[in-house]
Amino acid sequence: MSLVATLICNPANPALDSTIVDGALAVLPSPGTAEWLFNEVAVDIPFDHQVKSPDEIKAIETRLQQARGDFPIDIVVQPAAFRRKKLFLADMDSTMIGQECIDELADFAGLKAHVAAITERAMRGEIEFEPALRERVALLKDLPVGVVDEVLARHITLTPGGRELVMTMRANGAYTCLISGGFTPFTNAVAAKIGFQENRANVLQLRDGKFTGEVAEPILGRAAKLATLIELRESFDLDEIDTLVTGDGANDLGMIQAAGLGVAYHAKPAVATAAAARIDHGDLTALLYAQGYRREEFVEG
Repeated sequence: MSLVATLICNPANPALDSTIVDGALAVLPSPGTAEWLFNEVAVDIPFDHQVKSPDEIKAIETRLQQARGDFPIDIVVQPAAFRRKKLFLADMDSTMIGQECIDELADFAGLKAHVAAITERAMRGEIEFEPALRERVALLKDLPVGVVDEVLARHITLTPGGRELVMTMRANGAYTCLISGGFTPFTNAVAAKIGFQENRANVLQLRDGKFTGEVAEPILGRAAKLATLIELRESFDLDEIDTLVTGDGANDLGMIQAAGLGVAYHAKPAVATAAAARIDHGDLTALLYAQGYRREEFVEG
């Protein structure tokens, strides 16, 4: 079976060199010639191995991690065929952006620390997402809706590489959807900035220009994210292998595990452990390198 190991580091901190590549070649079965996707940042190493279970791929990743040592390099091992995906679903908070929007909203109510603690537990999978969301939204009661624009303008930052990821995939025929357990005023704005063709999220209830402290049911959580992946995959008549999903929290794990390539991005420990692939060091362009794109193929606009 033809496989490929992709070694990736953050372009802001290039760490790959021939010594690291040689170390990886030494531990891979029947390796081919290493192919640089971007000098010092990303390299593909093809190899042949008969894989009988996902555990074997994990074992190969472990050997590569041991060869890597402490260098800040991510490793993705996967079949070489069908790497370039046709459908991309991404979580928003702490994935495509650097913040959790509900925590930033809570800051205006003087409750950021309290709400952030609940968010962290929910994203780790320690408590159920849906009741945790209702509890946090209730604390936003009577906040003016105008704070959303202020949060977007002053507190929300796009994760580096996100626009290149989405626009490059779109230029190569993929459909992209931002799917969030957060809220539509944020996903609408973030999707437009990054270039997603579609976005889905929860709806905050309003009355007289203020939040009521309620969220519209049914809540978009783990099950709805997975259902969206399946719905879009079937609507485009795609196979599982054609899909790419990324996220960081427990409510993303269902769709991550159902994707052709499911990537835990700077994720909570339980999510990173359970995902087929994980990016702990790179920016979002790592998901392009994982698909075999060269740096010169990236679309910037």
